[in-house]
Amino acid sequence: MEFIPKIKPPAEKGAPYPLYFLIRDQHIVVGYRHDRYWIPSEIDILSYDLEVEQSHFIGTWNDRFCYALEFPADLSPADSLTSISLRDALSQFSSSEIRAICLAKQILTWDRNFRFCGRCGQPTIELADERAKLCTSCGLSNYPRLSPSIIVSVIRDDRILLARSNRFPAGMYSVLAGFVEPGETLEECIQREVLEEVGVEVQNIHYFGSQNWPFPHSLMIGFTAAHSNGEIRIDNDEIVDAKWFKARNLPKLPGSYSIARHLIDHFCNSSLFTA
Repeated sequence: MEFIPKIKPPAEKGAPYPLYFLIRDQHIVVGYRHDRYWIPSEIDILSYDLEVEQSHFIGTWNDRFCYALEFPADLSPADSLTSISLRDALSQFSSSEIRAICLAKQILTWDRNFRFCGRCGQPTIELADERAKLCTSCGLSNYPRLSPSIIVSVIRDDRILLARSNRFPAGMYSVLAGFVEPGETLEECIQREVLEEVGVEVQNIHYFGSQNWPFPHSLMIGFTAAHSNGEIRIDNDEIVDAKWFKARNLPKLPGSYSIARHLIDHFCNSSLFTA
């Protein structure tokens, strides 16, 4: 069964041993044994002194209740539990589990960032019937933040434009991405980001798909586009290198779980029919 996001537990009781998504910063505590990873259940974490009452209900998976909980900085996982990076976790779990991990990360980020009112500075309380924090002093409500970001594959004849940031692992290239600014349409954001980062103009922009992305609270909105004018001229700020690649000669790529990889795979599959 799929993970089903929910704000509060259903009236009926869930399956025994709820699952806990234990996340802190860029790491998650998971079960690991014999090259297999799993999300810890309540029984897995009983020996740890965790404040489970501070957890956030995020939904159900296989009829089991799922909770997000920030683990303490001094927690040392033992036995069958281990701490791994969130990015590594996204390559080890199913798409349904990845969806739950992303939601858990975003809810915990929101919880940490909005414990106090941004308008008057007073403590906030979490509402029971909706995912929101309320300032009891001035009445301001805060909801989990979602930042729209475009990600686009730019095609020129039989080549795709791939670039690398200095934040990427050694040798890895990807398609271009950037956050939408106030006042912009998605299409305007694509044109601006591509021009700013690599000096290229694009046309024929088409929607491809979207993906929740918890670094820290993004919605990646994917597009394809065609080169219309200009040659590569990197900004040496966000981008340290960019090149045109043919499908048969690609560099190291992002993981298969990412929409970036889906865009690149789509280009490769299309190239099979146009070569």
